[in-house]
Amino acid sequence: MFARALPSVFTVGNLVLGMMAIILAVEAQWEYGAIMVIIGMFLDGLDGRVARMLNTQSEFGKELDSLSDLVSFGVAPALIMYKSILYQLGPIGWVIAAAFPVCGAIRLARFNVKPGIPGYFIGLPITAAGGVLATMALYSDMVNGPGYLVFGMLLLSYLMISQIKYPNFKKLGIPRRAYWIAPLILILMGGLAARYPSEFPKIVFIPLVLYAFYGVKRSISRRRHRDQEEPIEELKP
Repeated sequence: MFARALPSVFTVGNLVLGMMAIILAVEAQWEYGAIMVIIGMFLDGLDGRVARMLNTQSEFGKELDSLSDLVSFGVAPALIMYKSILYQLGPIGWVIAAAFPVCGAIRLARFNVKPGIPGYFIGLPITAAGGVLATMALYSDMVNGPGYLVFGMLLLSYLMISQIKYPNFKKLGIPRRAYWIAPLILILMGGLAARYPSEFPKIVFIPLVLYAFYGVKRSISRRRHRDQEEPIEELKP
């Protein structure tokens, strides 16, 4: 019985961390809010793998996962961004903050009802987009004005609903015997976050933003390759 509920435990844990991130953002503790989002990403990566390992996949788990993701990686990062910098823009900041979870909801709904491409996500996953946004907010004191961060937020919103393909690492198999390492990794992440609350999220930001731009780069490369081949095809009799 507990084994069947274990994936949902991870999913609910992700949701709880998302709510904690929202509360911390309201309290103007953005660094710790970003840490909650990052740890939530780890739990989100575990629930699906554990469900496949235990053969306990279900429509209930799928819907619960999407709802949790919308809170943890849609609403929470947007609120972190709003409380850190978007509040300066007044009502325009409200609209920009709302656009991110709206695009995230569209991305999740499309994922749930539309068959994807094996091994790929269509559009930037909300988990990655939310992780980038939550950690990007920590750079608000390093930029001159909100312009760059607003552009980055709008770009992430667009990438979620785009047709750009991103590698799907969620379905990579992990040996059953290796799952005992997961609690140790969680404890390690919590320890690093507690010891380095300002630096830890910024370090995580780097691989996340590289993943976000990887899909863009591949999409541009494929389009250029396709444009170069079209004239050759037109010359064929």
